[in-house]
Amino acid sequence: MGACYFCTQTNEDLLKPFLLITALAVGCFCCHIPGREKTAQDDSLQYYPPTPAALGEPEFRQYYRRLAAFFDSTLLRYHFNGQVLVAKNGTILYEKYSGKPDLRKKDTMSAGTSLHIASISKTFTAITVLRLVQEGRLSLGDSLSSFFPSLPYRGITIKMLLNHRSGLPNYVHFMDKTSWDKKQYCTNKDVLGILEKDHPNPEAGPDRKFNYCNTNYLLLALVIEQVTGKSFPDYMREKIFTPLQMKDTYVFTLKDTLTATPSFSTSGTYWDYDFLDGTYGDKNIYTTARDLLKWDQALYSGQVINKALLDSAFAPYSFERPSQHNYGLGWRMLLLPNGKKVIYHFGKWHGSNAAFARLMDEKVTIIILGNRFTRGIYHTAHQCYDLFGEYFQRGGNEEEEPDSLPGKKTAAGRNSKTGLPVKETKTRR
Repeated sequence: MGACYFCTQTNEDLLKPFLLITALAVGCFCCHIPGREKTAQDDSLQYYPPTPAALGEPEFRQYYRRLAAFFDSTLLRYHFNGQVLVAKNGTILYEKYSGKPDLRKKDTMSAGTSLHIASISKTFTAITVLRLVQEGRLSLGDSLSSFFPSLPYRGITIKMLLNHRSGLPNYVHFMDKTSWDKKQYCTNKDVLGILEKDHPNPEAGPDRKFNYCNTNYLLLALVIEQVTGKSFPDYMREKIFTPLQMKDTYVFTLKDTLTATPSFSTSGTYWDYDFLDGTYGDKNIYTTARDLLKWDQALYSGQVINKALLDSAFAPYSFERPSQHNYGLGWRMLLLPNGKKVIYHFGKWHGSNAAFARLMDEKVTIIILGNRFTRGIYHTAHQCYDLFGEYFQRGGNEEEEPDSLPGKKTAAGRNSKTGLPVKETKTRR
């Protein structure tokens, strides 16, 4: 009689089929758990934003009528040129495209017209940094000096850059006073070089106070490039824009000077590029209202970054002055005494200005993008909150800090090869 099969096998051999069966059973069970969604760890190159919740027809019509009447009586009365989108739980309640991408031509504004969102770009830079933290490739406590040893500012961390507590000087201001040739675009590395060479005076010591500063986010873009080994525009396209199917979104670079949607003054005069248009991280993302809604919804899914990190981005960090307004990690916030919370960011660059607000209780998203400057964008966004809850913003008039040079809007031509302005844009002192 032959030997018994089980007697001739080792313990390891006997366990193999049982382990295989167990693994298959567990795998099948996990695949069929109701509501289970993939996470960033399952597939880092593919996000799955939540499916928009359906609204009943009466509720939708009520919201639409209210929003249409509101925008018709406010922003749209004053030659607004841009895009408006308001959504609830991902469902678009109201959408409007008004004016022209280029006031000098006959084309009309459409859902696919990419507009400059200025400082709203900081929300993308911040979340990308937090994603690298989540992946263990970066820490909020990392010293800025570890990335830029020659930078003569000590005691600054990644977190201080994110929440505007670094005390660094604002490059939008000090670059205008340097010997830099204003007929030449400067890049992020050029600004870093000026910081290292000229050592402009800081605004404050590290973590002493809140000081909104574009230099922080310009440097964060360079940090992202160091950590990933890719250019900031390429990394954002590969890891954020493409996975989220934000097909009309990109980081502006100098090759885009002849094709990007231009901006205009309130009077409709073309606003030419200046020497600061070659930097990014703090600005220079072009996108659409619909693409911004995809960004907004992806943040709810927990797949871009986990909830704990996102909560840290939406927490206040500056308490020197009692105020309902505060700043998180790349996001502004309105914290009302009644418990209402708005997570938002505004932006201004040349003739482009924009508003992007998230009403957390109601899961409402308000997006207003324009390329013919009007402060009405900020006022209207604030006032729109009250259509959904008690936000007491009827008199709200907060604006974005001025990010661009107070230059004259010129109609100067550009070099057909380089895209540079033929003549320098002058600035008022």
